[in-house]
Amino acid sequence: MSAIAPAASRSTVELALRGQRHDVRGRIFSAALLLTLLVSLAVLIVLLGSVLAEAWPVLGSRGLGFLGDNLSQFDSRAGVRQGVIGSLILITFVALIAVPLGIGAALYLQEYARDTRLNRALIANIRNLAGVPSIVYGIFGVVVFAQTLRSVTGPESSGLSYISGGLTLSVLVMPFMIIITMEALRAVPRGIREAAYGVGATRWEVVRSHVLPYAAPGLFTGAILALARAFGETAPLLLVGAVTGYLTPGGSGNLLETLQGRYTALPTIIFNWSRQPGEVWGHLTAAAIVVLLAVILVVNLVAIVLRNRYERKW
Repeated sequence: MSAIAPAASRSTVELALRGQRHDVRGRIFSAALLLTLLVSLAVLIVLLGSVLAEAWPVLGSRGLGFLGDNLSQFDSRAGVRQGVIGSLILITFVALIAVPLGIGAALYLQEYARDTRLNRALIANIRNLAGVPSIVYGIFGVVVFAQTLRSVTGPESSGLSYISGGLTLSVLVMPFMIIITMEALRAVPRGIREAAYGVGATRWEVVRSHVLPYAAPGLFTGAILALARAFGETAPLLLVGAVTGYLTPGGSGNLLETLQGRYTALPTIIFNWSRQPGEVWGHLTAAAIVVLLAVILVVNLVAIVLRNRYERKW
């Protein structure tokens, strides 16, 4: 700040000497940034307004019944209950697998691994994997989880199960989680590490007691973005067996049988309903989109509350 303030003062003085009391270019640039923000908000409001208007005939007439009904071939009885439950189960897989593994991999690469040519190549490949189309991960899930590991993921469902879908989404968002975590760790000031080493702390003590608490807001942000991306994915789930038509409600089987059985999710339901002819199915599609946005908002709010509490704690 001490270096920036004199520069700003000199700029102000120079403008005054030239008879210019205001920075015209700076004001134009600020106005352009504000305009882009307003345009983005306007587009978002228009999209949300159109979706809500399209969904209102269903949400207004059926209300919570739309959330509590299962899939059906009849538009008057079709609901999203199975899709909401399926999406939450898949997100649980991502939260339990991709988030901790991504954080652990990022910690090793950023805090423990040496700066060698091999490690630099590994990081570059991880960055490239974050940009791979999601359909490629769906093919990977079919080959590895649904076929090779069929005895684990679901022999009766040909491997097309919750387990395959959850593992596929976990692999999809893991590079994304690693990159964001590494950036959060890299943002921790080097002086914090040096001060801890100066009083005799070990590397593990430095990482546990100083680096991780400082980088925790960034880690939570990465987890929120990873969960949101996994929640809205459709293409990988279609390849790994998500049901798009009618799905028989599950019986009274145990948890393992449920996870190894057929499943559906909100994005696949929206994909299927959007292809159905008729105005009513269009209203159902819009209503399902509203439910999807609402669930994502709730999940993000929970993660944001946890992040804010962690920030106040530290």
